[in-house]
Formats: sequence, C-alpha cells, structure tokens
Amino acid sequence: MQKTINILNKRAKFDYELIDRYTAGIVLTGTEIKSIRLGKASIAESFCEFNNNELFLINSTVEEYLYGTHYNHRAKSERKLLLNRKELKKLQKDSDNKGLTIIPLRLFTNEKGLAKLDIALCRGKKNYDKRETMKERDTKRDLDRIKKSY
Repeated sequence: MQKTINILNKRAKFDYELIDRYTAGIVLTGTEIKSIRLGKASIAESFCEFNNNELFLINSTVEEYLYGTHYNHRAKSERKLLLNRKELKKLQKDSDNKGLTIIPLRLFTNEKGLAKLDIALCRGKKNYDKRETMKERDTKRDLDRIKKSY
C-alpha cells in the first residue's frame, strides 16, 4: 500500500526486562491514523492499563492532524487495544502480580495499512542490571570495531 511506519520505544529494552510479547490492534479515529501514517506519534512514556476487562494505551501522543478540521482528535488520550479474549485474561492475570507492567515497544503499520502495537509484559530493571546492559553493549561495539579493522 504505502511505506510502513515504525515508531519505537527505545528506552523499553533498557529500563525493563521483557517477559512476554503480544501484537495488538488499536482503535483509532480517521485523523489519528492519518497522523500516525505521517509518523507524528510517540509511545516513549506510555504504558498499558486494564479498565473494565479492556486494555487501554495510556499517555501516548499522536499529534493533531495538520489538515483536520473541528473533527480533529486530542493529542493525548486513552486508546483501546484489541486482543483476543484469551490473551486479555492471561495478561490481566499476569499484570496483577507485583512488579509487572505492560509497556508498548513498537507502533507500526502492517501491509494492509492498519496500525498495530507490539506490547510486552515487563519487569523493571535495577540499576546494576542497567549497568550490565551498558557494559555488554560497549564490549559488543568494541568487538565490531576490531572485526571491521581486519
């Protein structure tokens, strides 16, 4: 259809230990999907929360559509996520455990042009885990430099 959009939450893998991944659809209005297709969205500080056995994306930003009229959407609002009932029940049961949360990883459009969201059940990392991740990343980068020079 058109080029695919891929908006990432770069801090998610650094701040959280990913346990389980899911792909969910999003309920959007017309101006929201147009703005997402232009790449005017951010999921950097967002999270997912259950409300009446339904999963919602909280604190995500989809900028207002430039050519939208009075039908334009609000930039920050709750957006409903679409998953199978079995997946919703499993996620709700797991997220009730202490220390687990649901974080969006990637907002993208598929080949049909529909907006999808990759979410993950996560546990927060401690500072020493983050230092370990930084150390691994640095050693990998140094090894790649050495390999490139040969």
